[in-house]
Amino acid sequence: MQQKDHGGQRVALVTGGAKGIGAEVCERLAAAGFNVLVADLDLASAQSTAARLCDAGGKAAAIELDVGRAESVSAAFTRVEADHGRCDVLVNCAGIAKLFAFVEFPLENFLATMNVNVTGTLLCAQHAARLMIKRRWGRIVNVASVAGMRAVGKGRTAYGTSKGAVIALTRQMAVELAEYGITANAVAPGPVDTPMTRVLHTEQFRKEYSSAIPMNRYGSTAEIAAAVMYLVSDEASYTTGIAMPVDG
Repeated sequence: MQQKDHGGQRVALVTGGAKGIGAEVCERLAAAGFNVLVADLDLASAQSTAARLCDAGGKAAAIELDVGRAESVSAAFTRVEADHGRCDVLVNCAGIAKLFAFVEFPLENFLATMNVNVTGTLLCAQHAARLMIKRRWGRIVNVASVAGMRAVGKGRTAYGTSKGAVIALTRQMAVELAEYGITANAVAPGPVDTPMTRVLHTEQFRKEYSSAIPMNRYGSTAEIAAAVMYLVSDEASYTTGIAMPVDG
C-alpha cells in the first residue's frame, strides 16, 4: 500500500541507512509504501541498499550524507526539497562509537562522537522539520541507546553521553514541534547484532551482557525497526517525546 497523504507519496529519509539498523528501517519503510531516501556517508553501500529495495518493488534512492558536516546536511536536504518537495519522516540512525577508559578518553574522539551523534541529529531534524511544517505533519525518530539511560559498561564516555543528549534533544524537539503536527521520539536499543557491535563487543562482553538481560540474547535489527515503524505511523499521532527501550 502506498503511503500517501492528499499531496502524494510520503517521503522518508533515513540517515545511516546503508547498513545495520538503518538498512532494516529502510526496508520496512519501502515495504510500507514510503518513498525511501537511503542517506549515508558510504554512497556505494547506500546505492546498493536502494537498488535492493527497488528490486523488491519499493521506491528508493541513495543520497550521500555526512551528518558530521553541516554543509553536507544542508546540501542533502536542499536536494531533497528540489527533487521531492517534502520530507515526511526522518529516522536518525547514523552514529559512531569507540571505547576508551574514562581517564584516558581522547578529547578528539569525544568531540567527534558528540558532533556526529548529537549535532548531526540536531541538524538533520532542523532541516527535515522545516519541510514537515509546510504540511503540518511529520515523524522524527532518533535512534538512541540504553547507554543513554544508564551506564552499560566501561569505555562509553562519549557514546553514552551522546545518546543521553539525543534523548534530551528528542524531548525538546517534541515540545517545540507538537503544534505543527510533528512528533519526535527516540528508540533506545539494547545490544543489537550489527556490524558496529561485532567490532566493539568482545566475546566475553557479549556473554556478560547477554547474561544480564532477562531474554539472555542480543536483539535483531528487525526488532528495532519494528519499534521505529510504530513511531512513524499515523497510529502514533498521540505519542511524542518518549524514549522507548527495546532491550529485552
